[in-house]
Amino acid sequence: MTEGALVCSLSLVPYAITSPTQAHLERTLFFAPFFGRIAYPPVGKEGLRDGVDQQIQDAVAGLSRRDGRSFELIVRRYQSMVFSLAYHFSHDRGLAEDMAQEVFLQLYRSAHTIKSAAHLEYWLRRVTVHRCIDYARRNHAPLASLEDHAEPAAHSSESDPLLSGKLRQLVATLPARRRMVVLLRFQEELELHEIAEIMEMPINTVKSYLQRSLELLREKLARCLGDVTV
Repeated sequence: MTEGALVCSLSLVPYAITSPTQAHLERTLFFAPFFGRIAYPPVGKEGLRDGVDQQIQDAVAGLSRRDGRSFELIVRRYQSMVFSLAYHFSHDRGLAEDMAQEVFLQLYRSAHTIKSAAHLEYWLRRVTVHRCIDYARRNHAPLASLEDHAEPAAHSSESDPLLSGKLRQLVATLPARRRMVVLLRFQEELELHEIAEIMEMPINTVKSYLQRSLELLREKLARCLGDVTV
């Protein structure tokens, strides 16, 4: 597959947005103590972290041979993860689509470095994370308003719509690296050591970023919504 054909195929892939686990974040904000250690919610252990998907493992082997069908399978399996992470970071659908295409194009060029299905998932998250942070570092323009870019995804029935919308707006105001830590924890449901590895930072820094971000979000929500009973 030539890179020209590759870019064309990527441009035809419909990107879907998956929502962060708002209920986890809301419960953490309102039921964790205001002082002391944050009570992190449990996270799921589904997918490749529990067992390797043989179909994807076979596709990884095909990818190293530049097999077009293997690459297409990988794109379709992981497009929502890559696109959603970029979208929830930037709140700009066009930008998120561009980032996703760049990530998969980089994957095709780096196919020989991918060792396994688990490594593929890790690689895609790491590259997406660093592209998002690099973009934020280079571009200091304010983020697009969430009210101008409605999110075409169903919200959890456990979440209050007003609270969820306000919470997404407040997460978008966090500094880039702290915002990404929150997204990796509550959207991607990663453990702290996984976030530390992907973002290439000490685990204590991840804990500090997460705890401080949750404190700030809780304080801002309380000011926005009035007195909050905890």
